[in-house]
Amino acid sequence: MIGVIDVGGGLRDIYGAGVFDRCLDDGILFDCCIGVSAGSANVASYLGAQHGRNRTFNTEYAFRKEYMGFEALLKTGSFIDLDYVYGTLSRAAGENPLAYHRIRNYPGILNVIATEAETGLPRYFTKADMSQDNYLALSASSSIPFVSKPVMINGVTYFDGGISDPVPIERALALGCERIVLILTKPADLTLDGRAERRVANACERRYPAVAAQLRKRAEKYNACVLRAFELQALGKCLIVAPDDTCGVGTISRSKDSLEALYQKGYKDGAAIKAYLQNEPVAQ
Repeated sequence: MIGVIDVGGGLRDIYGAGVFDRCLDDGILFDCCIGVSAGSANVASYLGAQHGRNRTFNTEYAFRKEYMGFEALLKTGSFIDLDYVYGTLSRAAGENPLAYHRIRNYPGILNVIATEAETGLPRYFTKADMSQDNYLALSASSSIPFVSKPVMINGVTYFDGGISDPVPIERALALGCERIVLILTKPADLTLDGRAERRVANACERRYPAVAAQLRKRAEKYNACVLRAFELQALGKCLIVAPDDTCGVGTISRSKDSLEALYQKGYKDGAAIKAYLQNEPVAQ
């Protein structure tokens, strides 16, 4: 079984959108798809065979006041309004509907990762947790503390999946993946120092202590999992697809030229996946 993991990264994951569009053009369908945070949005559009959909979300919709910004924060309490993203835009009657019927009929394994606010543990949502116009699992996976409000599903509050399982290599292996394509949105040799995570942890400590504890460990877990991916890559069991630079794009930064450049970088780098799956030599 061949799996793909997209670790997310906010707007920076337009890189992953480019990678998946290349996979669609190359006729690649993975047996297992795992999405974290913005990576879950890319996976959903990929399984919906909606080429260019997430490119549009990042380069066009993200510049709307309803989608993202201080006006959205004042109106909704979220700097990025996930209700607008996965409701207004993505529902069947919306401006850019998600092709849910294709996701429902996908024959493989889908995992969308979120973090339980009370326990700090990862929750692995599946197709069974989604239905037409009910994309709360996708919203939960992308709810970054202090950027978006947490998402409640069946009485449980969730935050971004990258808090608890930032690079779910072990999850893919546990699901039976024999080879893995790992999509990162930062250079693969970049190690995190955890400073940003500690600041957020300090801010949410009182209300969400379990989330704060996970945030303080996130950088260490991210670095260890990427190292594990390099080990698997040396054995031919993993292909790491990552940008050599982020073109100046950050989690919530918005520059159309930079976003487009990062998308094109992802589309180009995605060509390595076909060669990997065909057991051809891949330039590292």
